[in-house]
Amino acid sequence: MSRMVLSILVENTAGVLSRISGLFSRRGYNIDSLSVGETENPKYSRMTVAVSGEDGILEQIRKQLVKLEDVVDITELTNGGSVCRELVLVKVQADRKERQAVISVADIFRAKIVDVAPESLMVELTGNQAKIDAFIKLLEGFTIKEFVRTGITGLVRGAGDIEDYISD
Repeated sequence: MSRMVLSILVENTAGVLSRISGLFSRRGYNIDSLSVGETENPKYSRMTVAVSGEDGILEQIRKQLVKLEDVVDITELTNGGSVCRELVLVKVQADRKERQAVISVADIFRAKIVDVAPESLMVELTGNQAKIDAFIKLLEGFTIKEFVRTGITGLVRGAGDIEDYISD
């Protein structure tokens, strides 16, 4: 099974997220990760979609996405050819005795403590998936009260920009 991460430039119109995600659900494809945000040009949004499957299925996904009216451009984000990141917020139960140990783990990963309460800490970490996974694994010795991940987002390395894909 392979994994593909697509950066999809779409017109920023009502229902575009529903149409893109609907394409996946109608065909029984599962989305591993999805993040969406407006670009520097408010007419467009960029979706980063991570999917897993057999090579033939992944190619079919790409072909189906190209057919959608709102899709302006699709780029595969490859290892080495792109920069991909995720954000995670983790609320860890930590009393006075455990607090320093959690802070030490956060420091190793260059994470930030963004909230301190009498019985917990909230930690923010940005990085690639492997870094996030390793951080969460090291926190397994503590009680994780809550956590949330943003999903992958990324851009292709180099000098290109949105203007390379659009013409007004």
